[in-house]
Amino acid sequence: MNDSRDGTAGGGDIFHPPVVVRPPTHGAKPYRRVEIYGRTVGKAFTAEDVAEFVRRAGVADPDLDDPDLVGWRGGGRTVWSAEPAAPEPHAPEAPAPAE
Repeated sequence: MNDSRDGTAGGGDIFHPPVVVRPPTHGAKPYRRVEIYGRTVGKAFTAEDVAEFVRRAGVADPDLDDPDLVGWRGGGRTVWSAEPAAPEPHAPEAPAPAE
C-alpha cells in the first residue's frame, strides 16, 4: 500500500496527523482538547501544554509546526480563544472640504 498523504492512494484514505488539537472552547478560561491517535489525552491552555502531551507520548522534541505531526483545528498554535477577533479600528473619514 502506498503511503500517500494527499488521499489519492491507498483506497482514498485521508491522512490525519497523529496529534490533533481541537478548536478553543468558549468561556472564561478557554482550552483546546488534545487527541493523540484519536484518544483524548487532555486539555491544553497553551502551546507548551500541547508540547508536553506530545513529549509524554514519546516525541522528545516535538515540532508543533510540523503538519505531519500536529493538526491544528479551529486556528493555529497562537489561537487560544474562541472569541472572534475584534475588527481593526480605522480612522473616520475626513469631511469633504466646503466649496
